Amino acid sequence: MHVLSLLSLPLLVAATPLQFSRSRPQASELAPLPLVIWHGLGDDFQRDGLKTVAALAEKTNPGTYVHLIHLADSGAGDRQATFLGNVSEQVAEVCDQLSSDRILSTAPAINALGFSQGGQFLRGYIERCNSPPVRNLVTFGSQHNGIAEFQECGWSDWICRGAEALLRAGRWSQFVQSRFVPAQYFRDPADLGSYLEHSNFLADVNNERESKNETYKENLSRLNRFAMYLFEEDQMVHPKESAWFGELDASSGDVVQLRDREIYKEDWLGLKGLDEQGKLEFKTTPGRHMEISEELLEGVFKEYFGPIEVDVPVQNSLVKQVY
Repeated sequence: MHVLSLLSLPLLVAATPLQFSRSRPQASELAPLPLVIWHGLGDDFQRDGLKTVAALAEKTNPGTYVHLIHLADSGAGDRQATFLGNVSEQVAEVCDQLSSDRILSTAPAINALGFSQGGQFLRGYIERCNSPPVRNLVTFGSQHNGIAEFQECGWSDWICRGAEALLRAGRWSQFVQSRFVPAQYFRDPADLGSYLEHSNFLADVNNERESKNETYKENLSRLNRFAMYLFEEDQMVHPKESAWFGELDASSGDVVQLRDREIYKEDWLGLKGLDEQGKLEFKTTPGRHMEISEELLEGVFKEYFGPIEVDVPVQNSLVKQVY
């Protein structure tokens, strides 16, 4: 079994996808929707790993147009943006990026795949703009309920260590919350008051504050399927059950599962509604954080991103785009 480590990953080629148009005569046929991928912390869109993932997506479902989300024109700049930046501004930038793409913007819908922090950022995209709309969302090891501890940086990783140094200024300071990406989904179960008051990203997209954003719930409720993969041996995300919106109990240290939490019972995000319709899926996969087999990915592409009936121009115009 070939295992891809997406910590060293990400692509991309989109072979011959259909170019959607709403201004020409339409006919129905089976075709894969475009797929957008948002990579995780320390990755960038130019790495061979993501190129392999994108190529596998096209091989599994020929004609899939794959777009790798990027926050800079270079790999180095894109990687730096995974550590340093304002996540709310980054999500807004991605909203513009996807809505201005000539293929994505004319598609009836898109599918989305999020690796690690890219998963909760894609959910932020869905809640805040969702244009083009996401049909199926799949996330791997994403910190949907945040992290209770920060991961340690390698001694030679100066970008990571520089970002980590910002924490010394105070994790809840406006300076850190607007600049250090992981701090913006940090959630201290022993200090929820500070989190709710100062969190720049997660407290908002999880609708945890007293005033609820109904648009977030409405947009997420429109998903056809939302599959969340948890890595059984994940030692990077604490708690690993954050991949399923699990919450760490500050008193006992135990994990409170999503269905036992108020965010679910009161349905702040529409997760309960999705679950009751069989559209919310809790998945597990062996291995450590971002260790994913090609076999698993191929299965995901077949199950969640396969061809569906879509309206396309009577005379199709095929395009090829390489990143």
